[in-house]
Amino acid sequence: MQPFELRDVMSRFATGVVVITVGGPDPHAMTANAFTSVSLTPPSILCSISHNAVMHEALTAARRFAVTILDARQQELAAHFADKRRVLGITQFAGVPFRAGPHTGAPLISGALGWLECELIDAHDFGDHTIFISAVLATERGPGDAGLLFFESRYDRVGPDVSA
Repeated sequence: MQPFELRDVMSRFATGVVVITVGGPDPHAMTANAFTSVSLTPPSILCSISHNAVMHEALTAARRFAVTILDARQQELAAHFADKRRVLGITQFAGVPFRAGPHTGAPLISGALGWLECELIDAHDFGDHTIFISAVLATERGPGDAGLLFFESRYDRVGPDVSA
């Protein structure tokens, strides 16, 4: 089987869209959809990140990070943090409203559906990615009620106020 065949079929699986962030002197962000909860007890999540992604090294070094669950109206932010050509470091956050997470120092992007602050617990290399398993240190729910989805290699929306 060829990689493009798996990518084509997996594009049929609708996923939520998040931005993973690390703080510190060289903050970084990355749009992701390979993200899910693992366990409620203990509270934990996982994300899968390519070995070639800047975030792979950043998350491994920082060990603490945040996940912002994007609102349906944040498609431009998703595209921005997915763009490999963007300027890195703090400059990538220019014009993006955020606050530093109290537990991680990682940027929590304003206007989102929710935020999780996490600490890396374990990592498993498999193929061209690493599966990062992390403890959830804190959560916060945002005011929105429409989510941003990724389906068929494009963004879509779900929820009661998707026309806004």
